[in-house]
Amino acid sequence: MTRYACVVAALACSAACLAAGQPTEKPSAGAVLAYYRLTEGQSIYDRYYHFLGDGPATLVIDVKPQKGHVLQLLWGSKNDERTATLRINGQTIELVAGGYKAFRWLDVIVPDKAAAGGKYEIALSGPPRFGRAAFIAEFRLVDPAAATSAPAETKTPAAKIVAKFERGRMEPAGPAFPEMQAIWDRTPTPPAQPLKPPALEAAFRRAERHARSANEQFFRCRRFVDGWLARAGQTGLIPRNLHNSKDLWNGRDSAADNWSFMVLTCFLTDRAMFEGRMAQMLQTERKLTARVDRLCDDVSITTGKFVRNPLNLDATIFDSAEYVKDGLVPLTEWMGPSPWSERMIELVDDIWKNATIDTPHGKIPTRNVEVNGDLLQACARIYWMTGQAKYLDWAIRLGDYYLLGGNHPTRDFADLRLSDHGCEIVSGLCELYTALHFARPDKKKAYQQAVHEMLDRILEAGVDANGMMWISFKPKTGEHHRSICDTWGYTYDAIYSVYLIDRKESYRQATRKALAALPQYAAHNWGNMDGHADSVEGAINLHNREPMESTARWIDAEIKDVWRSQRSDGVIEGWHGDGNAARTGTMYALWKTQGLTVQPWRQDVRFGAVVDASEPALPARSAVPGGATILHVSLTADQDWSGRLVFDKPRHRLHLKLPIDYPRINQFPEWFVAQADKSYTLLDRSSGQTRTLTGRQLQAGVEVQLQAGRELRLTVTAEGN
Repeated sequence: MTRYACVVAALACSAACLAAGQPTEKPSAGAVLAYYRLTEGQSIYDRYYHFLGDGPATLVIDVKPQKGHVLQLLWGSKNDERTATLRINGQTIELVAGGYKAFRWLDVIVPDKAAAGGKYEIALSGPPRFGRAAFIAEFRLVDPAAATSAPAETKTPAAKIVAKFERGRMEPAGPAFPEMQAIWDRTPTPPAQPLKPPALEAAFRRAERHARSANEQFFRCRRFVDGWLARAGQTGLIPRNLHNSKDLWNGRDSAADNWSFMVLTCFLTDRAMFEGRMAQMLQTERKLTARVDRLCDDVSITTGKFVRNPLNLDATIFDSAEYVKDGLVPLTEWMGPSPWSERMIELVDDIWKNATIDTPHGKIPTRNVEVNGDLLQACARIYWMTGQAKYLDWAIRLGDYYLLGGNHPTRDFADLRLSDHGCEIVSGLCELYTALHFARPDKKKAYQQAVHEMLDRILEAGVDANGMMWISFKPKTGEHHRSICDTWGYTYDAIYSVYLIDRKESYRQATRKALAALPQYAAHNWGNMDGHADSVEGAINLHNREPMESTARWIDAEIKDVWRSQRSDGVIEGWHGDGNAARTGTMYALWKTQGLTVQPWRQDVRFGAVVDASEPALPARSAVPGGATILHVSLTADQDWSGRLVFDKPRHRLHLKLPIDYPRINQFPEWFVAQADKSYTLLDRSSGQTRTLTGRQLQAGVEVQLQAGRELRLTVTAEGN
């Protein structure tokens, strides 16, 4: 990948201070006058670092400033572009650098105007609204004109630099949507005649709070769509990122992580946009990106031409598999059969059509662990959805490769990654194992010892004392990375799925232990917005199965960090991970509405729900058809509104035809579910009027009229309760 760096003058800085080289693997020559290396905190790529998105850094360097001095920064990148504002003795420089993986040295020539006084006073901060904040592992002041006086890797942590790092969460300069924030934060006036008993009134007050929380998520997601559509190219496709890759659309990032959740947002909040521009973008994507059969490849959003030359089949398979697992599968889980599910199936078919790697178990498409994990997950679900045995056969081919050969994740891997871009294989193998429990019990039995061995070793050596997953660990020795990963919930999804079918209680208790520990991570730095989004996603999914009040409080606090970088134009951090904020925001909103949506959606319409306090917790009611039986709903609008209140359905059974609703990556959990053949009573708490409706009618949507500023309170009760 091309290495690049850019330094832009700002404020009082003149053109003379535009000086930075390309990031290099080794520091440039010169005498090291002062240095500071981080030795605690967050770590990645085997180095500790400070993330400027979590707070600024200030340095006082006890060296007399001199023209020609160079400030060297050990600058981190995750194959992306990072930004920072650097202020040296009153002179401000905007830094933008990246495009590689891990850390490299970035040289910044000290501005002439800063070469004054008796010492250097330096401040580094992340971007207040736009761009991805830098993360830095070491600082050096160097005199290039003098001979080198220190080794490349300094032996002591610091010399002549006093550093201070603020690690509290940075708040935005102000709310991106102040007019909406006032609505989301306000406490409504209590009703003149509260409902009796007091517990019933309290339930509706909670439902109203949930309505405001959900409204914020839906509104932010809708503004995210606007922000990215405004950056679309001449083809109509959106860029991969808004800094680097501005002219690139690719399957693994643009389509999988970002655009797919623009589609889902429009399905929920703007059907005209969904049926118009989103559908057109799908047609364009299918037409322009198809390079090997129907597999997607990278294209320019300006010209529509392929940008990866010559063709790299393995990369094309990677792009297509990620698009399926992270984008098209969750769309299908919520929407059911659609042109997007057709795209999902055709990509999987053509991935296997182009499988070229011979194994004792048959040809497989790739040896990439992440991609094979993607395919295991997708094939296990598509098998049930279509009823076609070929998808299960393909998944078994991969299952045999990893569980019955010499590629077992904990027996044979030198290093097992439990963070993103590695944990997929564990999830995939457990999804296949779960499918086989119902479809091929004989094959499931052949895998059982290998699957349990894998999960047992992960729980033995892959977690910290609280049950949080390490970024990676060495299964053979137990050595592990120094930091925990934000994708901890994904692996616990897999572990809990195996618990559901094998009833191995230790797997359930391990999951509960991790959930119970979440309050200890109230101020944890998960990195960027995407890290927070992934962590919250895992918690919501598992909270659906093992609810705890402490987990709910933690999720409520963490969701704020998912959105804290959003700008008034809707853009969040300006890279493809923005879509993951919309994914998790939608999950959170649907939790607060218990799966309810409205059509047509409008930004002033607020709706939320709570299950009656008398209802059992989710695990106890999970075996009961329809789950909860009493739901309290609060609806309010600032202007008169009429439309449909739509209830959720058992999507796992109707859309995917799954035999069991096991926790899985990229699902939207089911909360209050209307059963089509069941009867329900709908009570208007204001008028006292009741209606009897079937679950099928609830799924289609109940006609509702709202008067401006007046709360409508409804109670839905399943027949026989």
